[in-house]
Amino acid sequence: MVDVVVVGAGVIGSSIALELARSGQQVVVLDRAPGAGQGSTSASSAIVRFNFSTTAGVAMAWEAHFGWRAWPGHLGHDVGDLARFSRSGLVMLDVDAAPRASWLPLFDEIGVPYEEWDAATLAERVPGIDTGRYWPPKRLEDEEFWGDSRGTLGAVYTPDAGYVSDPSLAAVNLAVAAAAEGAEFRFRATLAGVEKSGGRVRAVRLADGTRIPCGVVVNAAGPWSGAVNRLAGVGADFTVGVRPLRQEVAHVPVPAGYRGPAVADMDLGTYFRGEVGGDLLVGGTEPDCDPLRWVDDPDSVDVHPTAVVFEAQVTRAARRLPELAVPNRARGVVGVYDVADDWTPIYDRTDLGGFYVAIGTSGNQFKNAPMVGQVLAELIDRVENGADHDASPVRFRAPRTGLEIDLGAFSRRRTRNSANSGTVMG
Repeated sequence: MVDVVVVGAGVIGSSIALELARSGQQVVVLDRAPGAGQGSTSASSAIVRFNFSTTAGVAMAWEAHFGWRAWPGHLGHDVGDLARFSRSGLVMLDVDAAPRASWLPLFDEIGVPYEEWDAATLAERVPGIDTGRYWPPKRLEDEEFWGDSRGTLGAVYTPDAGYVSDPSLAAVNLAVAAAAEGAEFRFRATLAGVEKSGGRVRAVRLADGTRIPCGVVVNAAGPWSGAVNRLAGVGADFTVGVRPLRQEVAHVPVPAGYRGPAVADMDLGTYFRGEVGGDLLVGGTEPDCDPLRWVDDPDSVDVHPTAVVFEAQVTRAARRLPELAVPNRARGVVGVYDVADDWTPIYDRTDLGGFYVAIGTSGNQFKNAPMVGQVLAELIDRVENGADHDASPVRFRAPRTGLEIDLGAFSRRRTRNSANSGTVMG
């Protein structure tokens, strides 16, 4: 019998495996893919930012970024080629839906350094940017998309933000470190059932007939997490659901001479950052004018970029960076995200003893991977030793910053955060 089975070897599941193995647990990790980080992690834009609408969200991101900055030390083992954190800084453009006054107090509370820029400073610090205000985002076929701006906007700059060079490699790094601590990874392994008795998990069954007796199961299955919950018969008491969402990210040649920071532009409904090799990575922020592409079966998704989404994303970015050309041919990455109803992850126990979830993480939790493993390891330890996390949520003391984080903010039974922007930007 093993102590813990972790379902999913993406950046979240691999982080959880590392910290559980470090704590002395016997860990088996299951993933249907041939290797770590080949699911939704591989489609992540891997942006490390701190803009969230809750104290817990900002604190998690700020603590986690220190792990990226000291990645070899965080891993604790020689894992070969390393994912690299690029401290490019991030500019969050002003937007009516999330005025800076609503979230800057959280930066002050947590201690995140920032600079407030007016339109003139924005134009000076990000050469070539259009500082026009175009809110709300519009579709390209809407004549108003091409209209003149309605005034100018400023921004908030966080110099410590950035991005990770290779999200899949980051997951591999964590998996190799976890294996060095004794975790066992079983790839091409499909979960077929969760056995339970007496209100607790007893074993998991794989599609090939293998049975693995265990005391704890952690669902970190990304876009397959809803299906895993159904296998375990959990979810009836959740106030927040999760669904798979098809997402596209475009890759385009960077405008000549552009060396700017990452830019979050909810005003136009886009974001962009530099990419390895000199490209620009461009994504969307789920504006109301764009239909969300929910899917029932993550395995059925067409992984080829579409011309319509590519053109919309890149044209919006070109509105902000007028020197950016819009190529005729779509190029980029397609993935399936595991999205919670309020774009906030669920890190929690469930009403099935020994069954835990780290779900709803895609799109905005890659940045927190160095910390999620620590959070789940402590949550599991406390609950398995008698803590009533539902009645009195566990409070996690972040090791680098000393911040105390109320894990009730990530409860499966939480009241949905009405201050959330309703997008991947959190």
